[in-house]
Amino acid sequence: MTLPTTALGTDGIEVGVQGLGCMGMSEFYGESDLTESRATLERALELGITLFDTADIYGSGHNEEFLSDFVRANRDRVVLATKFGIIRKAEDPAYRGFDNSPGYIRESVDGSLRRLGVDVIDLYYMHRRDPQVPIEDTVGVLAELVAQGKVRALGLSEVTGDELRAAHAVHPIAALQSEWSLFSRDVERTAVPAAAELGVAFVPYSPLGRGFLTGKLNTADPKDWRRQMPRFSGDNAAHNAELLGPLAAIAEARGITQAQVALAWVHAQADVHNLPVVPIPGTRSRNRLAENAAAATLALTADELATLEPIADKVAGPRYADMSFTSAGRE
Repeated sequence: MTLPTTALGTDGIEVGVQGLGCMGMSEFYGESDLTESRATLERALELGITLFDTADIYGSGHNEEFLSDFVRANRDRVVLATKFGIIRKAEDPAYRGFDNSPGYIRESVDGSLRRLGVDVIDLYYMHRRDPQVPIEDTVGVLAELVAQGKVRALGLSEVTGDELRAAHAVHPIAALQSEWSLFSRDVERTAVPAAAELGVAFVPYSPLGRGFLTGKLNTADPKDWRRQMPRFSGDNAAHNAELLGPLAAIAEARGITQAQVALAWVHAQADVHNLPVVPIPGTRSRNRLAENAAAATLALTADELATLEPIADKVAGPRYADMSFTSAGRE
């Protein structure tokens, strides 16, 4: 099986219609087997997955360093995406700050290039919006990086439709990455319509609802970050588990998994909203990778889509405990 391809914006970058989120290979979702993770990267290329997504904060630089050997060995086939803009503190693991200032961006891109061991980043995202810095100024600096040959194309994450339009007026934006799944559809208010209008590809992160939509989520590992998230704890978790019935029914009738149903729904949004959609489910397992990739060519019927339509409105709990740094928090 080789995945179909699509374009990221108008920059001439072609990718498989499903990418791979690499964050969990370094942290957040419990212990990781790096040998299996590397094998998963290799298998992804064999399946036609070419967009590999990381960020400078994943593992505080570890994820970029881990990907380095793989990326350099397959540079002509890998479309590499990384990000800047979130600040962490070693002495306070829970701390998250945001910085979109010109000096910080220039330092960040050089740090990512060094850790990745490459000369150019294919897709460079503003990971989160810093409201203290006009987005036009941020994109102006990013445009300089393109002119300098350090970056091929620009991306934004968790921005509103108006913010995307303002950014795109300064320099073309190739991709918008935000959470989008059967459990999280707030981006459809303004971000998705603006992306469709401007010819910007949409890259949904957490398209499996951080694993919840698989029906197999287990957050027993004390290092699993999801234990702190409102949707996955207490009464909310029990309520949300009851919403998975329609996925389970479709999966059973089709002889496929709930994860494949959830991913097929995300892929279907490309036609619904008339824009390229390239979800980046994360996994550290070759078996899960193959399962996810197979969903990219599954077509749900109109009746199945209608059955799944009401789910998002019934979900208990926000995506994050603090939604202020998301696009929904600024709309």
